[in-house]
Amino acid sequence: MKLKKFLKKQGYYTIFLTTLPSGHHLLSAKLNGKQGNFILDTGASTTCIDQAKVTYFKIKSKDTDHKATGAGRNDIDIRFSKKNKLKIGDWKIKKIPLVVMDLGHINEVLTAFDVKIDGIIGADVLHKGKGIIQYEKELLFLK
Repeated sequence: MKLKKFLKKQGYYTIFLTTLPSGHHLLSAKLNGKQGNFILDTGASTTCIDQAKVTYFKIKSKDTDHKATGAGRNDIDIRFSKKNKLKIGDWKIKKIPLVVMDLGHINEVLTAFDVKIDGIIGADVLHKGKGIIQYEKELLFLK
């Protein structure tokens, strides 16, 4: 039995990924009812949204003294947001917290591949959705 068929019987949804030449995995998702492009990052602990997209995604966020690190940068200013609705394919979650931060440095790198992202789907989503990635088929499964 194929993995996709087996996981469907277990209640998993199938999400198609696109692998960029950079090795990043791109997926489409809806955040608060608005469509966006996201990188799937298993090393990111929290789902992040580009601060330039706060209005588009109708995000309400609060200041924090916390800083983020990652993607070659340290001490990135962040804001926290709670109670967001995320839908990836047919899988959805109603109250996901996320971090708002400047992702301009990532988009700058991705311009070489003619890609722009709105955010990063992190390990928090993979944990909540019991995520399984089938790399060779470019598939993400969430339950």
